[in-house]
Amino acid sequence: MGDTVKQRPVLLIAAVFSRHAAALEWARARFAAAWGAIKSESPLFEHRETTYYEASMGADLQKMFLVSEQLIDPGQLPELKLTANRWEEEYRALGNHGEARPLNIDPGYLTEAKLVLASTKDRDHRIYLSQGIFAEVTLHYARGTWQTRPWTYPDYQRADYHAYFTTCREYLRQRYREGV
Repeated sequence: MGDTVKQRPVLLIAAVFSRHAAALEWARARFAAAWGAIKSESPLFEHRETTYYEASMGADLQKMFLVSEQLIDPGQLPELKLTANRWEEEYRALGNHGEARPLNIDPGYLTEAKLVLASTKDRDHRIYLSQGIFAEVTLHYARGTWQTRPWTYPDYQRADYHAYFTTCREYLRQRYREGV
């Protein structure tokens, strides 16, 4: 029998995307107010790999990643996803845009070894956590680089995403060296 051990804190990261700059700014403000100071914000990436979201979100989507300065317990992932879902609904209810879903917020976490995203959708490669939330290891870090899985979303296979996640990983490793 193995002993249970307290898990190291991890880096909270959220993918935020929309076609509306105002929606991205609104999400940035919510993130900071609820989840703490933003340590890092990625550049805006064109979300061009799939048309999956066009029907509900429109075309010309832009995605950014927000990273919290504070590390979190990975067990918080279900509550973080539920909070993000409430924020999406709150923003939609403002009625500022015509799309059914003008804002998408996908929280997850990054460790030295992997990027985990939360989802409300069950698939064969996702693990149920609680409260209707599943976890997916979207990328893993091996041999000095980010590696994809057969289920990795097309945009998460991009080299520019991987470069950004590497800077996030280095920040996490620095925090670990500082004794966090």
